[in-house]
Amino acid sequence: MALVASAAIFILITSTITASNSASVIDDLNNLHPPQDFAETIKHNCEMIPSLRYCNASPSDLTEIFKSTIVASHLCNESKNPNCVQTFTKIDLRNRPKIAPLYLSFSFFWKYCPLTIIDIDLSNNSLKGGFPTDVLKCSQIQALDLSHNELSGYFPFQDFSPLTNLTHLNLSYNHFSECKISNTHFFKRFKPSSFVHSGLIPNQGKFTLKALILLIGFPILVILVVGFFWWLCFKRPDYLPASLRSDHKFTVSMIEAATHDFSTKHLVGKFEGFDIYKGVLRNGTEVRIEIYWDKISNYSRRKFVEECSDLVRLSHRNLVRVLGWCNNGKLRAIVSEWNEGESVETWLLDSNPSWKRRLQVLVGVLEGMCYVEEERPQIGYDLRTRSVLVSEDGEPLISRFKFGDQHSIMKKIYKFGIFLLEMVSNKRPREEFQSGEAGFLEWVKMHYPGSVRKVIDERMKLTGRPFEQASQGVGLGLMCTDLSAGMQPGLSQIANVIRKVYQSHLVLTSLNHNRLLGIDKGEGHQRMQTK
Repeated sequence: MALVASAAIFILITSTITASNSASVIDDLNNLHPPQDFAETIKHNCEMIPSLRYCNASPSDLTEIFKSTIVASHLCNESKNPNCVQTFTKIDLRNRPKIAPLYLSFSFFWKYCPLTIIDIDLSNNSLKGGFPTDVLKCSQIQALDLSHNELSGYFPFQDFSPLTNLTHLNLSYNHFSECKISNTHFFKRFKPSSFVHSGLIPNQGKFTLKALILLIGFPILVILVVGFFWWLCFKRPDYLPASLRSDHKFTVSMIEAATHDFSTKHLVGKFEGFDIYKGVLRNGTEVRIEIYWDKISNYSRRKFVEECSDLVRLSHRNLVRVLGWCNNGKLRAIVSEWNEGESVETWLLDSNPSWKRRLQVLVGVLEGMCYVEEERPQIGYDLRTRSVLVSEDGEPLISRFKFGDQHSIMKKIYKFGIFLLEMVSNKRPREEFQSGEAGFLEWVKMHYPGSVRKVIDERMKLTGRPFEQASQGVGLGLMCTDLSAGMQPGLSQIANVIRKVYQSHLVLTSLNHNRLLGIDKGEGHQRMQTK
Protein backbone atom coordinates (compact mmCIF):
# COMPACT_ATOMS: atom_id res chain seq x y z
CA MET A 1 0.00 0.00 0.00
CA ALA A 2 2.87 2.38 0.80
CA LEU A 3 4.33 1.74 -2.62
CA VAL A 4 1.01 2.51 -4.31
CA ALA A 5 0.63 5.80 -2.43
CA SER A 6 4.17 6.86 -3.13
CA ALA A 7 3.78 5.90 -6.79
CA ALA A 8 0.75 8.15 -7.06
CA ILE A 9 2.82 11.11 -5.95
CA PHE A 10 5.65 10.30 -8.37
CA ILE A 11 3.24 9.84 -11.30
CA LEU A 12 1.72 13.22 -10.47
CA ILE A 13 5.01 15.12 -10.47
CA THR A 14 6.56 13.11 -13.29
CA SER A 15 3.95 14.42 -15.69
CA THR A 16 4.58 17.88 -14.29
CA ILE A 17 8.34 17.89 -14.81
CA THR A 18 8.55 15.82 -17.99
CA ALA A 19 9.06 18.90 -20.07
CA SER A 20 11.91 20.02 -17.87
CA ASN A 21 13.74 16.78 -17.16
CA SER A 22 16.96 18.39 -18.21
CA ALA A 23 16.64 21.10 -15.52
CA SER A 24 18.51 20.85 -12.21
CA VAL A 25 16.81 20.16 -8.91
CA ILE A 26 17.43 23.77 -7.91
CA ASP A 27 15.73 25.05 -11.08
CA ASP A 28 12.72 22.83 -10.50
CA LEU A 29 12.43 23.89 -6.86
CA ASN A 30 12.39 27.51 -8.00
CA ASN A 31 10.08 27.16 -11.02
CA LEU A 32 7.59 24.37 -10.34
CA HIS A 33 4.42 24.83 -8.24
CA PRO A 34 1.90 22.36 -6.84
CA PRO A 35 -0.86 21.38 -9.35
CA GLN A 36 -4.45 22.23 -8.47
CA ASP A 37 -5.35 18.71 -7.39
CA PHE A 38 -2.19 18.21 -5.29
CA ALA A 39 -4.03 18.65 -2.04
CA GLU A 40 -6.65 16.09 -3.08
CA THR A 41 -3.94 13.61 -4.01
CA ILE A 42 -2.32 14.06 -0.60
CA LYS A 43 -5.66 13.58 1.11
CA HIS A 44 -6.42 10.47 -0.91
CA ASN A 45 -3.04 8.91 -0.12
CA CYS A 46 -3.45 9.59 3.61
CA GLU A 47 -6.87 7.94 3.58
CA MET A 48 -5.24 4.87 2.10
CA ILE A 49 -2.11 4.91 4.34
CA PRO A 50 -2.40 7.17 7.43
CA SER A 51 1.21 6.38 8.43
CA LEU A 52 2.67 8.46 5.60
CA ARG A 53 4.89 11.19 7.06
CA TYR A 54 3.01 14.10 5.48
CA CYS A 55 -0.40 12.96 6.76
CA ASN A 56 -0.16 15.04 9.93
CA ALA A 57 1.03 18.15 8.11
CA SER A 58 -1.07 21.31 8.02
CA PRO A 59 -2.38 22.89 4.77
CA SER A 60 0.38 25.49 5.03
CA ASP A 61 2.94 22.70 4.57
CA LEU A 62 1.68 21.70 1.10
CA THR A 63 4.37 23.70 -0.67
CA GLU A 64 7.08 22.05 1.45
CA ILE A 65 5.61 18.61 0.75
CA PHE A 66 5.53 19.38 -2.98
CA LYS A 67 9.17 20.45 -2.90
CA SER A 68 10.06 17.19 -1.14
CA THR A 69 8.48 15.26 -4.05
CA ILE A 70 10.59 17.28 -6.51
CA VAL A 71 13.75 16.39 -4.59
CA ALA A 72 12.59 12.77 -4.33
CA SER A 73 12.10 12.58 -8.10
CA HIS A 74 15.57 13.94 -8.86
CA LEU A 75 17.21 11.89 -6.11
CA CYS A 76 15.54 8.71 -7.32
CA ASN A 77 16.95 9.30 -10.80
CA GLU A 78 20.40 10.30 -9.45
CA SER A 79 20.41 7.04 -7.48
CA LYS A 80 19.65 5.07 -10.68
CA ASN A 81 16.60 3.31 -9.34
CA PRO A 82 15.18 1.17 -12.21
CA ASN A 83 11.63 2.61 -12.25
CA CYS A 84 11.19 5.84 -10.33
CA VAL A 85 7.59 6.15 -11.49
CA GLN A 86 6.73 2.98 -9.62
CA THR A 87 9.08 2.89 -6.64
CA PHE A 88 12.01 4.59 -4.88
CA THR A 89 13.94 2.12 -2.71
CA LYS A 90 17.52 3.35 -2.61
CA ILE A 91 19.43 6.60 -2.19
CA ASP A 92 22.81 5.95 -3.79
CA LEU A 93 25.11 8.97 -3.80
CA ARG A 94 28.41 7.23 -3.21
CA ASN A 95 31.37 8.91 -4.86
CA ARG A 96 29.26 11.98 -5.60
CA PRO A 97 30.99 14.65 -3.50
CA LYS A 98 29.51 17.51 -5.54
CA ILE A 99 25.83 16.69 -5.11
CA ALA A 100 25.73 14.64 -1.89
CA PRO A 101 26.06 17.73 0.39
CA LEU A 102 23.33 19.45 -1.66
CA TYR A 103 20.78 16.69 -1.13
CA LEU A 104 21.70 16.44 2.54
CA SER A 105 20.87 20.13 2.88
CA PHE A 106 17.22 19.62 1.86
CA SER A 107 15.88 19.09 5.36
CA PHE A 108 12.25 19.22 4.10
CA PHE A 109 12.94 16.11 1.99
CA TRP A 110 14.25 14.13 4.95
CA LYS A 111 11.31 15.36 7.02
CA TYR A 112 8.90 13.66 4.57
CA CYS A 113 11.26 10.84 3.59
CA PRO A 114 9.36 8.30 1.43
CA LEU A 115 8.56 5.09 3.23
CA THR A 116 9.82 3.09 0.25
CA ILE A 117 13.48 3.97 0.89
CA ILE A 118 15.30 1.13 2.61
CA ASP A 119 18.94 1.78 1.68
CA ILE A 120 21.02 4.97 1.96
CA ASP A 121 24.61 5.09 0.69
CA LEU A 122 26.57 8.34 1.17
CA SER A 123 30.06 6.85 1.25
CA ASN A 124 33.23 8.33 -0.28
CA ASN A 125 32.03 11.91 -0.39
CA SER A 126 34.51 13.66 1.93
CA LEU A 127 31.56 14.89 4.00
CA LYS A 128 32.70 17.10 6.87
CA GLY A 129 31.20 18.27 10.15
CA GLY A 130 28.96 16.43 12.53
CA PHE A 131 26.83 13.36 11.91
CA PRO A 132 23.97 14.16 9.40
CA THR A 133 21.10 13.37 11.77
CA ASP A 134 18.44 14.27 9.16
CA VAL A 135 18.99 10.92 7.40
CA LEU A 136 17.81 9.16 10.58
CA LYS A 137 14.31 10.56 9.95
CA CYS A 138 14.06 7.77 7.39
CA SER A 139 13.53 5.44 10.31
CA GLN A 140 12.41 2.51 8.13
CA ILE A 141 15.81 2.04 6.46
CA GLN A 142 17.63 -1.27 6.64
CA ALA A 143 21.09 -0.12 5.51
CA LEU A 144 23.14 3.06 6.02
CA ASP A 145 26.64 3.64 4.69
CA LEU A 146 28.58 6.75 5.71
CA SER A 147 32.05 5.28 5.39
CA HIS A 148 35.11 7.04 3.98
CA ASN A 149 34.09 10.55 4.91
CA GLU A 150 35.51 13.11 7.30
CA LEU A 151 32.65 13.25 9.80
CA SER A 152 33.67 14.10 13.34
CA GLY A 153 32.43 15.03 16.79
CA TYR A 154 29.75 13.45 18.90
CA PHE A 155 27.95 10.38 17.56
CA PRO A 156 24.16 10.39 18.33
CA PHE A 157 23.75 6.87 19.72
CA GLN A 158 20.33 7.64 21.19
CA ASP A 159 18.92 8.75 17.81
CA PHE A 160 19.38 5.24 16.45
CA SER A 161 16.82 3.73 18.83
CA PRO A 162 13.82 4.20 16.40
CA LEU A 163 15.75 2.52 13.56
CA THR A 164 14.66 -0.99 14.51
CA ASN A 165 14.97 -2.32 10.92
CA LEU A 166 18.58 -1.19 10.52
CA THR A 167 20.77 -4.25 10.08
CA HIS A 168 23.68 -2.89 8.07
CA LEU A 169 25.67 0.13 9.23
CA ASN A 170 29.05 1.28 8.00
CA LEU A 171 30.75 4.21 9.76
CA SER A 172 34.33 3.21 8.96
CA TYR A 173 37.04 5.75 8.23
CA ASN A 174 35.62 8.81 9.96
CA HIS A 175 36.74 10.86 12.96
CA PHE A 176 33.96 10.58 15.51
CA SER A 177 34.63 11.15 19.21
CA GLU A 178 35.48 8.06 21.20
CA CYS A 179 32.39 6.47 22.72
CA LYS A 180 31.57 6.25 26.41
CA ILE A 181 31.58 2.89 28.13
CA SER A 182 27.83 3.28 28.70
CA ASN A 183 27.25 3.24 24.88
CA THR A 184 29.18 0.05 24.13
CA HIS A 185 25.95 -2.00 23.88
CA PHE A 186 25.28 -0.16 20.59
CA PHE A 187 28.16 -1.98 18.87
CA LYS A 188 26.65 -5.38 19.55
CA ARG A 189 23.94 -4.68 16.94
CA PHE A 190 26.48 -4.54 14.10
CA LYS A 191 29.60 -6.23 12.81
CA PRO A 192 32.99 -4.98 14.05
CA SER A 193 33.87 -4.04 10.46
CA SER A 194 31.20 -1.32 10.66
CA PHE A 195 33.43 0.78 12.92
CA VAL A 196 36.94 0.33 11.54
CA HIS A 197 38.89 3.58 12.06
CA SER A 198 35.67 5.41 12.84
CA GLY A 199 37.06 6.85 16.07
CA LEU A 200 34.16 5.40 18.02
CA ILE A 201 35.82 2.26 19.33
CA PRO A 202 38.60 3.08 21.80
CA ASN A 203 42.11 2.41 20.54
CA GLN A 204 43.20 -0.83 22.16
CA GLY A 205 46.53 0.58 23.24
CA LYS A 206 44.98 3.76 24.59
CA PHE A 207 42.19 1.76 26.19
CA THR A 208 44.70 -0.50 27.93
CA LEU A 209 46.68 2.53 29.10
CA LYS A 210 43.53 4.23 30.38
CA ALA A 211 42.44 1.07 32.14
CA LEU A 212 45.88 0.75 33.71
CA ILE A 213 45.80 4.38 34.81
CA LEU A 214 42.31 3.88 36.18
CA LEU A 215 43.18 0.71 38.05
CA ILE A 216 46.41 2.04 39.52
CA GLY A 217 45.87 5.79 39.49
CA PHE A 218 42.45 5.82 41.13
CA PRO A 219 43.54 3.97 44.30
CA ILE A 220 46.60 6.22 44.49
CA LEU A 221 44.37 9.27 44.07
CA VAL A 222 42.10 8.02 46.85
CA ILE A 223 45.10 7.46 49.12
CA LEU A 224 46.42 10.94 48.33
CA VAL A 225 43.05 12.56 48.97
CA VAL A 226 42.57 10.67 52.24
CA GLY A 227 46.15 11.50 53.21
CA PHE A 228 45.63 15.15 52.39
CA PHE A 229 42.47 15.38 54.50
CA TRP A 230 44.19 13.49 57.33
CA TRP A 231 47.06 15.99 57.19
CA LEU A 232 44.56 18.85 57.05
CA CYS A 233 42.51 17.62 60.01
CA PHE A 234 45.24 16.27 62.28
CA LYS A 235 48.40 18.15 61.26
CA ARG A 236 47.44 21.56 59.90
CA PRO A 237 43.81 22.32 60.84
CA ASP A 238 44.69 26.02 60.59
CA TYR A 239 44.12 25.63 56.82
CA LEU A 240 40.49 24.66 57.43
CA PRO A 241 37.68 27.23 57.46
CA ALA A 242 37.18 28.76 60.91
CA SER A 243 33.83 26.98 61.31
CA LEU A 244 35.47 23.54 60.93
CA ARG A 245 38.43 23.83 63.29
CA SER A 246 38.95 24.06 67.02
CA ASP A 247 39.99 27.56 68.04
CA HIS A 248 42.27 26.49 70.87
CA LYS A 249 43.94 23.22 69.85
CA PHE A 250 47.35 23.47 68.22
CA THR A 251 49.25 20.59 66.61
CA VAL A 252 53.00 19.97 66.63
CA SER A 253 53.07 20.80 62.91
CA MET A 254 51.40 24.15 63.59
CA ILE A 255 53.94 24.90 66.34
CA GLU A 256 56.81 23.89 64.03
CA ALA A 257 55.47 26.10 61.24
CA ALA A 258 55.03 29.06 63.60
CA THR A 259 58.62 28.78 64.89
CA HIS A 260 60.25 27.69 61.60
CA ASP A 261 61.02 24.26 63.08
CA PHE A 262 62.11 25.71 66.43
CA SER A 263 64.66 27.98 64.81
CA THR A 264 67.15 29.60 67.19
CA LYS A 265 66.17 32.87 65.56
CA HIS A 266 62.75 32.49 67.18
CA LEU A 267 64.06 31.27 70.54
CA VAL A 268 63.43 33.88 73.25
CA GLY A 269 64.98 31.99 76.13
CA LYS A 270 65.66 28.62 77.76
CA PHE A 271 64.50 28.16 81.33
CA GLU A 272 64.31 25.33 83.82
CA GLY A 273 61.87 22.81 82.33
CA PHE A 274 60.66 24.88 79.38
CA ASP A 275 61.66 27.02 76.40
CA ILE A 276 59.97 30.18 75.13
CA TYR A 277 59.70 30.94 71.41
CA LYS A 278 58.26 33.83 69.48
CA GLY A 279 56.15 32.55 66.61
CA VAL A 280 53.84 33.73 63.87
CA LEU A 281 50.61 31.87 63.15
CA ARG A 282 49.30 31.34 59.64
CA ASN A 283 46.91 34.30 60.01
CA GLY A 284 49.82 36.60 60.89
CA THR A 285 49.23 36.74 64.66
CA GLU A 286 52.45 37.00 66.69
CA VAL A 287 52.45 34.57 69.61
CA ARG A 288 54.47 33.53 72.61
CA ILE A 289 54.93 29.75 72.69
CA GLU A 290 55.94 28.12 75.94
CA ILE A 291 57.19 24.60 75.22
CA TYR A 292 57.61 21.77 77.74
CA TRP A 293 59.72 18.82 76.59
CA ASP A 294 59.29 16.69 79.73
CA LYS A 295 57.52 13.35 79.72
CA ILE A 296 54.52 13.12 82.03
CA SER A 297 51.86 10.52 82.77
CA ASN A 298 48.59 10.25 80.87
CA TYR A 299 46.76 11.48 83.97
CA SER A 300 48.96 14.57 84.09
CA ARG A 301 48.31 15.18 80.41
CA ARG A 302 44.56 15.07 80.99
CA LYS A 303 44.96 17.55 83.82
CA PHE A 304 47.08 19.73 81.55
CA VAL A 305 44.33 19.83 78.92
CA GLU A 306 41.65 20.55 81.56
CA GLU A 307 43.64 23.47 82.96
CA CYS A 308 44.43 24.82 79.50
CA SER A 309 40.71 24.71 78.74
CA ASP A 310 40.24 26.94 81.77
CA LEU A 311 43.09 29.25 80.77
CA VAL A 312 41.64 30.13 77.37
CA ARG A 313 38.47 31.32 79.11
CA LEU A 314 40.34 33.91 81.17
CA SER A 315 40.11 37.50 80.01
CA HIS A 316 41.64 40.33 82.06
CA ARG A 317 43.85 43.30 81.25
CA ASN A 318 46.52 42.08 83.68
CA LEU A 319 46.71 38.56 82.26
CA VAL A 320 48.36 37.60 79.01
CA ARG A 321 45.62 36.13 76.80
CA VAL A 322 46.08 32.40 76.25
CA LEU A 323 45.09 31.34 72.71
CA GLY A 324 45.39 27.59 73.06
CA TRP A 325 47.59 24.60 73.74
CA CYS A 326 49.32 21.61 72.19
CA ASN A 327 49.26 18.21 73.86
CA ASN A 328 51.37 15.63 72.07
CA GLY A 329 53.65 12.77 73.01
CA LYS A 330 56.53 14.79 71.61
CA LEU A 331 55.86 18.01 73.52
CA ARG A 332 53.37 20.17 75.36
CA ALA A 333 52.93 23.86 74.64
CA ILE A 334 50.90 26.88 75.69
CA VAL A 335 50.28 29.49 73.00
CA SER A 336 49.52 33.04 74.11
CA GLU A 337 49.51 36.50 72.61
CA TRP A 338 52.90 38.09 72.10
CA ASN A 339 53.62 41.20 74.16
CA GLU A 340 56.46 43.58 73.34
CA GLY A 341 56.89 44.56 76.99
CA GLU A 342 59.82 43.68 79.24
CA SER A 343 59.98 41.61 82.41
CA VAL A 344 59.57 43.36 85.78
CA GLU A 345 63.09 42.20 86.63
CA THR A 346 64.54 44.05 83.62
CA TRP A 347 62.22 46.99 84.19
CA LEU A 348 63.50 47.41 87.78
CA LEU A 349 67.14 47.15 86.76
CA ASP A 350 67.09 49.38 83.70
CA SER A 351 64.30 51.90 84.25
CA ASN A 352 64.69 52.76 87.95
CA PRO A 353 60.91 53.22 88.30
CA SER A 354 59.48 55.55 90.94
CA TRP A 355 57.61 54.38 94.03
CA LYS A 356 54.37 55.46 92.35
CA ARG A 357 55.05 53.28 89.28
CA ARG A 358 55.97 50.32 91.47
CA LEU A 359 52.72 50.70 93.39
CA GLN A 360 50.84 50.85 90.10
CA VAL A 361 52.36 47.54 89.01
CA LEU A 362 51.57 45.93 92.38
CA VAL A 363 47.93 47.03 92.10
CA GLY A 364 47.69 45.55 88.58
CA VAL A 365 49.22 42.23 89.64
CA LEU A 366 46.79 41.98 92.59
CA GLU A 367 43.82 42.72 90.34
CA GLY A 368 44.88 39.92 88.03
CA MET A 369 45.32 37.55 90.98
CA CYS A 370 41.90 38.42 92.40
CA TYR A 371 40.27 37.84 89.00
CA VAL A 372 41.84 34.38 88.67
CA GLU A 373 40.88 33.43 92.23
CA GLU A 374 37.30 34.43 91.54
CA GLU A 375 36.98 32.78 88.10
CA ARG A 376 39.39 29.79 88.16
CA PRO A 377 40.96 29.35 91.64
CA GLN A 378 42.52 26.03 90.58
CA ILE A 379 44.88 27.79 88.17
CA GLY A 380 48.38 28.66 89.40
CA TYR A 381 50.68 31.36 88.06
CA ASP A 382 54.32 32.42 88.22
CA LEU A 383 54.89 35.67 90.15
CA ARG A 384 58.65 35.86 89.77
CA THR A 385 59.79 39.24 88.49
CA ARG A 386 61.36 37.56 85.46
CA SER A 387 57.95 36.10 84.52
CA VAL A 388 55.65 39.09 85.11
CA LEU A 389 55.76 41.53 82.20
CA VAL A 390 55.27 45.28 81.97
CA SER A 391 53.49 46.16 78.72
CA GLU A 392 54.32 49.12 76.53
CA ASP A 393 51.48 51.08 78.12
CA GLY A 394 52.79 50.32 81.63
CA GLU A 395 50.29 47.62 82.64
CA PRO A 396 51.65 44.54 84.46
CA LEU A 397 50.85 41.19 82.86
CA ILE A 398 50.94 37.79 84.52
CA SER A 399 52.33 35.79 81.62
CA ARG A 400 53.07 32.30 82.95
CA PHE A 401 50.65 29.83 84.44
CA LYS A 402 51.44 26.68 86.40
CA PHE A 403 49.88 23.24 86.34
CA GLY A 404 49.42 20.58 88.98
CA ASP A 405 47.68 20.28 92.32
CA GLN A 406 49.88 22.62 94.37
CA HIS A 407 48.09 25.92 93.79
CA SER A 408 46.85 26.69 97.31
CA ILE A 409 46.03 30.30 98.09
CA MET A 410 48.65 30.27 100.85
CA LYS A 411 51.43 29.54 98.36
CA LYS A 412 50.10 32.19 95.96
CA ILE A 413 50.15 34.80 98.72
CA TYR A 414 53.63 33.66 99.71
CA LYS A 415 54.81 34.19 96.11
CA PHE A 416 53.22 37.63 96.05
CA GLY A 417 55.07 38.48 99.28
CA ILE A 418 58.38 37.65 97.59
CA PHE A 419 57.31 39.69 94.55
CA LEU A 420 56.42 42.68 96.77
CA LEU A 421 59.76 42.55 98.58
CA GLU A 422 61.63 42.37 95.24
CA MET A 423 59.70 45.41 94.00
CA VAL A 424 60.67 47.43 97.11
CA SER A 425 64.28 46.29 97.33
CA ASN A 426 65.22 45.68 93.67
CA LYS A 427 66.98 42.48 94.79
CA ARG A 428 67.07 39.20 92.88
CA PRO A 429 66.89 36.38 95.43
CA ARG A 430 68.08 33.58 93.17
CA GLU A 431 71.09 35.51 91.83
CA GLU A 432 72.15 37.62 94.80
CA PHE A 433 71.66 35.21 97.73
CA GLN A 434 73.35 31.88 98.10
CA SER A 435 70.31 30.13 99.54
CA GLY A 436 67.82 31.84 97.21
CA GLU A 437 64.48 32.99 98.56
CA ALA A 438 65.22 31.72 102.07
CA GLY A 439 68.42 33.75 102.23
CA PHE A 440 66.64 36.80 100.81
CA LEU A 441 63.93 36.59 103.51
CA GLU A 442 66.53 36.22 106.26
CA TRP A 443 68.31 39.32 104.95
CA VAL A 444 65.06 41.35 104.96
CA LYS A 445 64.12 40.18 108.48
CA MET A 446 67.58 41.04 109.72
CA HIS A 447 67.09 44.69 108.69
CA TYR A 448 63.40 45.09 109.50
CA PRO A 449 62.28 47.26 111.12
CA GLY A 450 65.42 48.82 112.64
CA SER A 451 67.47 49.39 109.51
CA VAL A 452 64.75 49.01 106.90
CA ARG A 453 66.33 51.75 104.76
CA LYS A 454 68.94 49.15 103.73
CA VAL A 455 66.13 47.03 102.29
CA ILE A 456 64.43 49.83 100.31
CA ASP A 457 65.91 50.54 96.87
CA GLU A 458 68.07 53.57 97.50
CA ARG A 459 67.64 54.76 93.91
CA MET A 460 64.08 55.84 94.74
CA LYS A 461 65.49 58.35 97.32
CA LEU A 462 62.35 58.11 99.45
CA THR A 463 61.73 60.37 102.43
CA GLY A 464 58.79 61.26 104.61
CA ARG A 465 55.48 59.62 103.89
CA PRO A 466 56.61 57.65 100.77
CA PHE A 467 59.43 56.15 102.86
CA GLU A 468 56.90 55.10 105.51
CA GLN A 469 54.72 53.52 102.80
CA ALA A 470 57.70 51.54 101.47
CA SER A 471 58.50 50.42 105.03
CA GLN A 472 54.89 49.26 105.45
CA GLY A 473 55.28 47.41 102.14
CA VAL A 474 58.26 45.52 103.56
CA GLY A 475 56.23 44.58 106.63
CA LEU A 476 53.32 43.43 104.45
CA GLY A 477 55.68 41.36 102.33
CA LEU A 478 57.05 39.59 105.39
CA MET A 479 53.51 38.89 106.61
CA CYS A 480 52.67 37.31 103.25
CA THR A 481 55.71 35.02 103.45
CA ASP A 482 54.88 33.86 106.97
CA LEU A 483 53.35 30.41 106.53
CA SER A 484 52.58 30.03 110.24
CA ALA A 485 48.97 29.15 110.87
CA GLY A 486 46.71 32.17 110.73
CA MET A 487 49.49 34.71 110.17
CA GLN A 488 49.01 35.38 106.46
CA PRO A 489 46.59 38.15 105.45
CA GLY A 490 43.89 37.27 102.91
CA LEU A 491 44.27 38.20 99.23
CA SER A 492 41.43 40.74 99.40
CA GLN A 493 43.04 42.34 102.49
CA ILE A 494 46.37 42.64 100.69
CA ALA A 495 44.68 44.15 97.63
CA ASN A 496 42.82 46.72 99.78
CA VAL A 497 46.00 47.74 101.60
CA ILE A 498 48.01 48.21 98.39
CA ARG A 499 45.17 50.12 96.71
CA LYS A 500 44.88 52.48 99.72
CA VAL A 501 48.64 53.04 99.77
CA TYR A 502 48.58 53.78 96.05
CA GLN A 503 45.64 56.19 96.34
CA SER A 504 47.25 57.86 99.36
CA HIS A 505 50.47 58.30 97.40
CA LEU A 506 48.56 59.82 94.51
CA VAL A 507 46.93 62.34 96.87
CA LEU A 508 50.27 63.10 98.50
CA THR A 509 51.94 63.59 95.11
CA SER A 510 49.13 65.89 94.01
CA LEU A 511 49.41 68.02 97.18
CA ASN A 512 53.17 68.33 96.81
CA HIS A 513 52.73 69.32 93.19
CA ASN A 514 50.18 72.01 94.04
CA ARG A 515 52.39 73.31 96.87
CA LEU A 516 55.30 73.66 94.48
CA LEU A 517 53.11 75.49 92.01
CA GLY A 518 51.94 77.83 94.78
CA ILE A 519 55.48 78.61 95.84
CA ASP A 520 56.50 79.28 92.27
CA LYS A 521 53.55 81.63 91.82
CA GLY A 522 54.30 83.45 95.10
CA GLU A 523 57.95 83.94 94.25
CA GLY A 524 56.99 85.19 90.85
CA HIS A 525 54.54 87.70 92.36
CA GLN A 526 57.20 89.00 94.75
CA ARG A 527 59.61 89.48 91.86
CA MET A 528 56.96 91.46 90.01
CA GLN A 529 56.43 93.75 93.06
CA THR A 530 60.18 94.28 93.48
CA LYS A 531 60.41 95.42 89.92
